[in-house]
This record gives sequence, structure tokens and C-alpha cells, in this order.
Amino acid sequence: MNCKQFNSISLEEVLLSLGHLPTKQSEKEAWFLNPFAKENHASFKINKNLNYWYLHSEGIGGRNTDFMKKYLNASVNEVLAWAEKQNFSSFNQQNISNQKVENLSATYEIIEIKKVQHPALLKYLNHRKVENQVEFLKEIQYRMNDKNYFGIGFKNDSGGYEIRNKYSKICLGKKDISTIKNNSNSVRIFEGFFDFLSFKNLENKLEKEPSDYLILNSVSMIHNIKNSLGKYEKVELYLDNDAAGNRAVDIISSEIQNAKDCRVLYSDFKDLNEYLNQQTSEVENQSKSRFKR
Repeated sequence: MNCKQFNSISLEEVLLSLGHLPTKQSEKEAWFLNPFAKENHASFKINKNLNYWYLHSEGIGGRNTDFMKKYLNASVNEVLAWAEKQNFSSFNQQNISNQKVENLSATYEIIEIKKVQHPALLKYLNHRKVENQVEFLKEIQYRMNDKNYFGIGFKNDSGGYEIRNKYSKICLGKKDISTIKNNSNSVRIFEGFFDFLSFKNLENKLEKEPSDYLILNSVSMIHNIKNSLGKYEKVELYLDNDAAGNRAVDIISSEIQNAKDCRVLYSDFKDLNEYLNQQTSEVENQSKSRFKR
């Protein structure tokens, strides 16, 4: 990875990977507490369109390389070596189809929305072990940069769609959370919709009653939901086992007394979907072994 490639990665994603969540944001900018020092009021701003940061409290700014040089107190070569070891989705996506993980509302056209039926998408869902949860999903045919694409679509509360397939991870339309309501006095919170679908597969096994469900679609949306959680008697958190997930759990737990961190269920795994994959694979292997006998 070179400087140009690293600077093309979403700086917001870089910050999230380090456990820093925005205190407020819009489609054009995001504000964070100073990542380099403690402060009570956010003074670190990201211009999402330019992918450029500016720290008002110190009067400095720059691109991704400038940020990580200061953050790690390292040389450019050391920063690039660090970046090479990460798994930034926006960089992987550029390598595949030059689509960015961001709001693409000005550059796309949805051609058709239908039930999931394309063999490649069904195979992808089977690979993620959630092929039996298609009731929550749509197949989205869309056009972007004069090319046609298709993917699994999960609708958010603003009418946008999180799009996933083997090669893509994007949002069509405005980025927002997704809520699924069952008029329950409890709510379960997930970072991504594959974790939600994974939980639905495990729900009966865990002897859990259906509840309301809230899918962030990005851990950066955590500040958008805090005011809506007070009405629930029980709040269960099923976030990722990483720095951003830890920070999100801390933020909610500090403000919501009845919030419960439920990650002990999959403490040895990155997320709930990875845990489901392992559990399902073990069951399948046991079944094969019994069949051979």
C-alpha cells in the first residue's frame, strides 16, 4: 500500500478501527473528541467529501497519513506498514470495483427490487449461514457509473439500502439505522445486519423471545440511537469484539443503566456471524461423521 491508496480510504473508517466514534455527524462532516488528547468538547472534524481532517484545538489537519503519523508517532513507512496489516473495507472495495463505502445517492439508479433469487446471492447467503432469513432481505438490481450491479439489500429507516455481495459493501441512499419493531419492552442492538440475521438463527436455541431489533449499519451511528433507548426495560448489546465495539458498549452502558453487554456468547470471535459460522460448521461436520459411520 502506498500513500495515495491509504489516503483514499475513508478516514472515518480508520478512526472507527481505532475505537474513536463521532459525537455528531451529517452527510458532509463528522466531529470527534480529540484522538490525540483528552477533551470534553469535540474539536476534531472530518470533511467526508474531501476525506480531510482538521483539529480546531491545535490548528492542524491533513490526510490519513498525516493523522496516523501523529497518532502512532511514526514515519510514513511505518504508517504504511501498519495500514497494510489492517482490513479496511473501503480499500478492499476499491480493489474490486472502485465503489466506495459511502452515500452514493447522487451516482446510482435502482433498477429493480425483488425477492432474493439470484443463484450467486443465494450462495453468498449460504456461505454466511443465513440463507433461511431472506424475509428480511431484498435483491437489488442497480446501475452505477454506466454499469449494472446486483446485491443483497437490507433497508434502513431512511429508505436507503445496505448492499452486500461477495465483492461489495456499500450503502445506496442515506446512511441510517434499521429498526424492526414487535411492540416489545426490550431491544437488541447489532452493528450490521448479518449479525442480526445470525441472531435470528440462534434465537430459539438461546431460548430468547422475539424483541425489537435495532441494526446500526455502522457503529458510527451509535449517537443517533441513545435517546430512543430509554423507553425499553431491557437493552441487549451484540456488537463486535473490537475497539469500536468496546467504545460503543461503553457509551451506551454509561447512559443506559439497563444495558447488557451480551458479547460473552461469542467472546472468542470477531462478531456474531463469525460465531454462527463456527457453530454451524461444527454441527455439519458432526453430521457427516455420523453418516460415515
